[in-house]
Amino acid sequence: MRILLLEDDGLLGECARVGLAQRDFFVEWVTQIRLARRIMDGGDYSCLLLDLCLPDGDGLQFLRELREAGNDVPVIIITARYEVEERIRGLEYGADDYLTKPYSLDELAARLRAVLRRRDGRASNILVCGGIRMDPLAMTVQAGEEPLDLPPMEFRLLRAFLQQPGKIQTREALLQALRGDGVEDVASNLLDVHIHNLRKKLGSERIKTVRGLGYIFIGDD
Repeated sequence: MRILLLEDDGLLGECARVGLAQRDFFVEWVTQIRLARRIMDGGDYSCLLLDLCLPDGDGLQFLRELREAGNDVPVIIITARYEVEERIRGLEYGADDYLTKPYSLDELAARLRAVLRRRDGRASNILVCGGIRMDPLAMTVQAGEEPLDLPPMEFRLLRAFLQQPGKIQTREALLQALRGDGVEDVASNLLDVHIHNLRKKLGSERIKTVRGLGYIFIGDD
């Protein structure tokens, strides 16, 4: 899940970036609205984590601009402002959730997962497709009634497929899914290795190659 963090505090930004990476979120961090505006024009993000007090403008105004332009990316406001009126205004401007500083990284990760579940129309973290059941929090996978013991990278790759079954996923998107625990980069050929291993465990018909585009996970439900 590709997250954009807009936070001008260097210590908080780095802690959030590293902490969320350890919880399997891929975070891009910027410190100014103008930078966020620029990269959002050319990037597809699962959620925006938005500070309000920024050096080049007001976060609420930036949020309002996004919504008026038709951008429906989920937004979680993260701020030191405690006033109820500020929270109400943020929600009325289109925020999906609100978290005050200081915050727990575990709570932030939980709120991110909840916002993304709502976006995908799911009430639970459990991912089910084609007889495969994954619990991302418990780190368990079942194929039918049989448990599957997957190493971390295979687990992350399968989770990415189960989150978007039936949709083509590019190599770059899947490489981002493989990153975790603070890993900055993953060799491209490792993706082929892990896809090969998943095909052996789940059946070769599950993961189809779409030439020139990427891969697609096929469910039978």
